[in-house]
Amino acid sequence: MVSAIKQVPEPQGQNPSEAPEGPGGSDMPRGTDGPHAQAAHPTPEHIAPEHTDALSGGLAGLPLRVRIWKRRALIVSLRVLRLVRTGLDKVFPGIRFLLRTLQRRWRRSLQFRTVLTTLLLSISSFAIVGAYLSNQIANNLFQERLTQAESETRYNVKQVQDTFDGAQVTDQSSVITLVYDTLNAVEGRGSVIQRRYVFEAMPEQTKPRNRWVESRASDQLTVSVIPKDLRAAVQDSGKDQFWASMQFPVGTEDRPGIAVGNKVTFNGTVYELYLIYDLDTAQQTLDEIQNVLWAGGAALIIMIGGIAWYVTRNVVSPVSHAAVVSEKLAAGQLQERMVVKGEDEVARLGASFNHMAASLQEQITQLATLSQMQQRFVSDVSHELRTPLTTVRMAAEVLYDARDDFDPINKRSAELLYNQVERFQSLLADLLEISRFDAGVAMLDAEATDIVQLVSHVMEGAAPVAEEYGSAMTLNAPEGSIVVEMDARRIDRILRNLVLNALEHGEGKPVNISVASNATAVAVTVRDHGIGMTPAEAARVFDRFWRADPARARTTGGSGLGLSIATEDTKLHSGWLQAWGNKGVGSNFRLTLPLKQGGTITKSPLQLEPADVALPGAVDRTVLVLGNPDTDGVPEGRQGTAAPRDTDVAPAGDVAPERAATGERS
Repeated sequence: MVSAIKQVPEPQGQNPSEAPEGPGGSDMPRGTDGPHAQAAHPTPEHIAPEHTDALSGGLAGLPLRVRIWKRRALIVSLRVLRLVRTGLDKVFPGIRFLLRTLQRRWRRSLQFRTVLTTLLLSISSFAIVGAYLSNQIANNLFQERLTQAESETRYNVKQVQDTFDGAQVTDQSSVITLVYDTLNAVEGRGSVIQRRYVFEAMPEQTKPRNRWVESRASDQLTVSVIPKDLRAAVQDSGKDQFWASMQFPVGTEDRPGIAVGNKVTFNGTVYELYLIYDLDTAQQTLDEIQNVLWAGGAALIIMIGGIAWYVTRNVVSPVSHAAVVSEKLAAGQLQERMVVKGEDEVARLGASFNHMAASLQEQITQLATLSQMQQRFVSDVSHELRTPLTTVRMAAEVLYDARDDFDPINKRSAELLYNQVERFQSLLADLLEISRFDAGVAMLDAEATDIVQLVSHVMEGAAPVAEEYGSAMTLNAPEGSIVVEMDARRIDRILRNLVLNALEHGEGKPVNISVASNATAVAVTVRDHGIGMTPAEAARVFDRFWRADPARARTTGGSGLGLSIATEDTKLHSGWLQAWGNKGVGSNFRLTLPLKQGGTITKSPLQLEPADVALPGAVDRTVLVLGNPDTDGVPEGRQGTAAPRDTDVAPAGDVAPERAATGERS
């Protein structure tokens, strides 16, 4: 009786078909000793002389042929490498383009991101569940076959041993016939698993010496297909039964199987009996189940992807439609509305969006109408005031010229009337200019102009004002000319406004004007060292009619529209007008223009916050020292404007956050 069933670990890396023949194999290689050995392996003395000469010639040319073949192999390798490189050069750009397209699609499409995420999670989940199910099915099939194999092996081994024990044969042919018939009967049994056997005498047996059967196997198998660990376990055990999974050759293919080993005795000789059970049917069943799982999983993933696409499309489409309508509303198409269908949450969102759009359209229309009325009113009033103002101005000039003949009170009244009429006329001119900007009729008359000469012209025009305030003006600019495509009249107005403001608020201290350019832009800075500006004042320096004085005392400054007009002129040039200030230190205004009309400014050549050092490579093109020489002059190291450095830039026409104003900057 068999007392134990034990498993032998499956050998690693063993190929039964390549294993050496066992000691009892029928295909053992034989020696070549015999009468034909010399004919099979001729010696040199048996070779004819002419054959020897031909052999010598062939050996002599062998190195040359080897070199030729090496060279040919090298050429072929280089050509193959070139073809591979060419293919990679064509494939990699396509892969990079595909990856960039997927990345851009991932960032911009919520529907694509949702569907792809759902598919990836579904594939991962199916892979985990499929692997688990496949493993469980495979284990169950194997355990079922193993249990059946163990049961049938016990029965068949007992039948074989009983047959051997009851045999009464003494001659060789009878023994061979008995063993052959008994093993064939074992091979033919079994209704589900097809059995094969390997019958091998245990090695190193000395008794009895007259055994007539060494080994037998079915289907031309040999003991080499049996795993070595299984043989060792069977040989070292008593009557225990062991098994191991294996592969064995059947024709030209290898099939999975289970080998169950036992010991049997016959005529005093101990034999190893291995019954091999074919698992090819179970493997085919497992493959079919796995194919069904793969096909079902692929169909399920496609269905999940379609469902995710349909669901996300129903949710994302209204959102995309709302985004398109919002963009149209932002572009001024106030009549655009969303299409509302149904009564669900998306429909309520669309209805609310349409209500909001209608309300915004009504308010914007009202504001636009009011703005147009205000602009028309300002324009009409400005035009209507020109004629009476001209008459009043002529009368004021007559009185002003004759003021010396008046008494002191009337003389002072004539001077006040003349000055206020001049101020009123300046305000009226600014209002007319602002109305042109509001009406959108301001046109740019650009032509190539040297901006350095334009700055010099502005400084010459401001010389009397600088002399009145006692301020010195210096120009720090590179040698040569800087030609810019611009409207010289408008840029002249901007620079004149900045320079006059700097002189007015500079408290008699020097005013430094700097000019510099780079590859795309030119910049002009006007730096004063007067009372400066605070951050609170910086936020409103370019607003219309704004004054830093809370009491709005108009003891200094002009109409309050100068910087606003300068900002509009800068916008027409697609430039920047920015300001910086510090209380008690002064202020710095920077005008940046593109060298060519339609160009883009990426960085200003001059920094906004001055460092009070001269520009690298710049020279004093023009130095105007105006007023009293004893007035505070230009301190050493403070001439010009600081060298360019990286600064925050603002879009065209916007004002930098550093800007500030002091008093009224007109």
